[in-house]
Amino acid sequence: MTATLEGKTLLITGASRGIGLAIAKRAAADGANIVLIAKTTEPNPKLPGTLSSAAAEVEAAGGQALPVQTDIRDENAVAAAVAAAVARFGGIDILVNNASAISLTPTPATPMKRFDLMFGVNVRGTYACTQACLPALIQSAQAGRNPHVLNMSPPLSMRAHWFKGHVAYTMAKYGMSECTLGHAAEFKPLGIAVNSLWPRTAIATAALQMIPGVDLNLCRKPEILADAAYLILTSDAKATSGNFFIDDELLARHGVTDLDRYSVVPGTKNFIPDFFVD
Repeated sequence: MTATLEGKTLLITGASRGIGLAIAKRAAADGANIVLIAKTTEPNPKLPGTLSSAAAEVEAAGGQALPVQTDIRDENAVAAAVAAAVARFGGIDILVNNASAISLTPTPATPMKRFDLMFGVNVRGTYACTQACLPALIQSAQAGRNPHVLNMSPPLSMRAHWFKGHVAYTMAKYGMSECTLGHAAEFKPLGIAVNSLWPRTAIATAALQMIPGVDLNLCRKPEILADAAYLILTSDAKATSGNFFIDDELLARHGVTDLDRYSVVPGTKNFIPDFFVD
């Protein structure tokens, strides 16, 4: 088991804010190199956080940051970002596919432009980033550096309940999870782990705040996923692959059962449940 991420290079998509940034800062605390992939370079009053502000936070946390503006729907942009990462840090040991687009809308209220965005970011983006990072991850495995791919996507379920209200979004998130299922088996002979991680409860992010009717006071902080991700990424890649982890279950397995510090409002008992967890 690798007990630390010191000196490891992580490429994290959707890293300018929220869960991606929290995972980046947790790894940076070990002295990791963080390649921050996102589209946001200009401040947005509705969505705080840019690549430059995220890079500053990563370096303040103890890591080295390389921010690269990238639209992960564009394979040429992804290839350029991966090349920049390898040029700067010598390789890539960990890929975190965190970037995601969401629209919790029924079929009549989901324009095809929104459908294409969700499939372009969630499914195509995850696949493209994994494909582009694969040569570097293979080199990491050959060097004994414990490579991981972590997809921020839910456990697969065929219950109609998880589809009926937002078919397009569910298909797009499950596409990421199908990448986990298939790539874990495909990459096992290479020594590369592929896992998924998903929250039990809604997570307080700027993106969630934009969804009408969501009370962020009934959510947990992104740090719960950052700590859970850390446990996955420091585990033995050859022994921990093909899993669909739920944050609180994984933390409990490692002896962390008091989760109050992750509550937006300490003492909260009834959180908003996240989707896809039966």
